[in-house]
Amino acid sequence: MTAKRILYRHHAAAALLLLSSALSGPLAGAAQAETLQGALAKAYTSNPTLTGARAGQRATDENVPIQKAAGRPNADVTGSFSESVLKPTISFTSPQRTVNAQASLNVPIYSGGAVRNGVKAAKVRVEAGQANLRGTEASIFSQVVAAYMDVLRDNAVLSLNQSNVKALEVNLQATNDRFEVGDVTRTDVAQSQSRLAIARSDLQTAEANLVSSRENYLALVGEAAGTLDAPPALPGLPATPQIAVQVALNDNPDILAAKQSRIAAGYDVKVARAGRLPTVTGFTQAGYTNYLHTLGGTAQDAQGNAVEGPQINKQAVAGVQLSIPLYQGGRPAAQVRQNQALESQAIEREIEVERSVISQTRAAYASWQASLESIVSNQKAVEAADLSLEGVRAENSVGSRTILDILNAEQEALNAKVLLVTAQRNAYVAGFSVLAAMGHAEAGDLGLDSGTLYDPMVNYERVKGKWLDWGFDGKPAPVATRTVDTPAQNANVAPGTKQP
Repeated sequence: MTAKRILYRHHAAAALLLLSSALSGPLAGAAQAETLQGALAKAYTSNPTLTGARAGQRATDENVPIQKAAGRPNADVTGSFSESVLKPTISFTSPQRTVNAQASLNVPIYSGGAVRNGVKAAKVRVEAGQANLRGTEASIFSQVVAAYMDVLRDNAVLSLNQSNVKALEVNLQATNDRFEVGDVTRTDVAQSQSRLAIARSDLQTAEANLVSSRENYLALVGEAAGTLDAPPALPGLPATPQIAVQVALNDNPDILAAKQSRIAAGYDVKVARAGRLPTVTGFTQAGYTNYLHTLGGTAQDAQGNAVEGPQINKQAVAGVQLSIPLYQGGRPAAQVRQNQALESQAIEREIEVERSVISQTRAAYASWQASLESIVSNQKAVEAADLSLEGVRAENSVGSRTILDILNAEQEALNAKVLLVTAQRNAYVAGFSVLAAMGHAEAGDLGLDSGTLYDPMVNYERVKGKWLDWGFDGKPAPVATRTVDTPAQNANVAPGTKQP
């Protein structure tokens, strides 16, 4: 981690304290609840999107030894046995059966730079793949954070709606009692009944939202969400959007991946140009043929006696082959132009990604700041709504307020509390999105307690220099956990959750 990245982690301390203080209220959980870091650690080790991306990166690593193989010697041996079923009628020396063996060794000496540049392109694409893997990791973490906060928010909203329904049920009973003694009218009773019916409908919606959030959490983390603890303050949030963009331009994995892809496309052009150049290959071949005493014909020894002719033939040859392409129907030029166009596309893609990252960073920063301000405003709104509700009830007891005034005050208090919970969720998710856009939302940045972190360089170092044709890995086995045996999620409020 660079000193610059460490420096940026100390910005905006006041904003972090505000957010941490706000989150210790409605969204806080029990002491022994699941933590956000615990959820992220589970997703880090078992999320199928992330584990699949790691497997894909290992496949990308293999392109380096594949490209190197084109510049390495290759040897092969062939053997055959033949039995003559019908001998030629005009041949008296044709063998009845033959055993034949041949061996050859070819050593590439010069390939016009195709191998060298192909290896360079493969290495650069490994770097691009590693950057993409970082981006996938940050994306999964962003989704987990959002899912975690959604469960906290929907759990709190459900509790608020449950409390509201209970309050309206008590209010309706009290209104009916007062109607019986003639203190209120049928209209007051109908208004209370209407509000209770709407509240029950809102409660059902809140239950469905909580179930949906818990199912999404289960899909991302691999385990059901129980009681969730309040999330910790986010580290390293920038003080200004300019600082966020500056860090993102240096550290965002999507930008780094696009840059490496552009460099690799340049090497592809050089590989295509090599198709017009001469190639030089060293070779050696050896052959062995045994006619198994079935070759016709005779020879004479030193004394002039007739003897069986030779039945074994051996040969060996070594040399250098030079191949100079003269005309290939325009294929090399077309391949060069094609790869030049792809390089141009990669250049434009790099600019496109840069634009997108800048936009996302600025938008996430603005959303984070707006949500922090919204928290402050909604906290004041909750306090004012509670005070207003208390006053309206008191005034109703002396006859200066109607039942409708109480119902409206209760609805305003509920709305203010729901908005506060929502603002807290939005602030945290937006703040994490800022970190993700900056390239600082990965396992190493968040201090996950998940054992040894996955290092893609370990596999690359393992395979980049392999020569053997039989160096296989073991049979693939699933790494991610399945959720098919996990019961369907419910809308029960997690115990220990504090309410505003």
